[in-house]
Amino acid sequence: MDLIESMMTQKSIRRYSDQPVTDDEIRQCLRAAIQAPNGGNRQPWQWVVVTDVEKKHQIGDIYRRSWARYWPAIQASATTTTQPSIEEVEQGRRTAASAMHLAEHMGEAPALVMLMGEASYKTHQLRDEAGEVDIGHTYYTSLIPAVQNFMLAARGLGIGTCLTTMFRIFQDEVRVVCDIPTEYEIEALIPMGRPRGKFGVAPRRPAAEVTSWNTFGNYLDANESGAS
Repeated sequence: MDLIESMMTQKSIRRYSDQPVTDDEIRQCLRAAIQAPNGGNRQPWQWVVVTDVEKKHQIGDIYRRSWARYWPAIQASATTTTQPSIEEVEQGRRTAASAMHLAEHMGEAPALVMLMGEASYKTHQLRDEAGEVDIGHTYYTSLIPAVQNFMLAARGLGIGTCLTTMFRIFQDEVRVVCDIPTEYEIEALIPMGRPRGKFGVAPRRPAAEVTSWNTFGNYLDANESGAS
């Protein structure tokens, strides 16, 4: 599949068919993931692939309980400054229903893949005589490209994925299920499966509405080069 087409049609897939995801397909995605750019070639990652039925069910139960805490909390904190359109309300309803479905069926996905980073690397900060040397954190700039590579590789194979972090509410329970040592921070849980529905272009704000050229607020038409 063309790379740009993969990017344009990659969206969160939360409903999966009963078709299996093979070990070889997972390995292909992992090979793509570890080729991702990362800070200083530090490669601060470890991966855990879960296909064992009982372990998947245990993680699914943890994720369901995480959702039970997350959903009321996010609703209570929601604020709106403008009246949403009918389309926005409907899109929100569909997204919530899809997320709820995943919460109820996470443990049934053909495969669950977890990405971990070295905890000591996550907390390491550079300093000099003037204080903290803040360049962001190469821990995240290393892990995020790896996750995206993994998910794009899956898309190219016709496999749906969804990046989730909600499990972190009960991260230590997930550790127990897979014997993950505390020196690793679990950063992402990615379910994999053939989609029940279809891949497609997700609704997004046009790039022209969120892109300034040279000076913040200088929004040019998407068809312009931005060279002026």
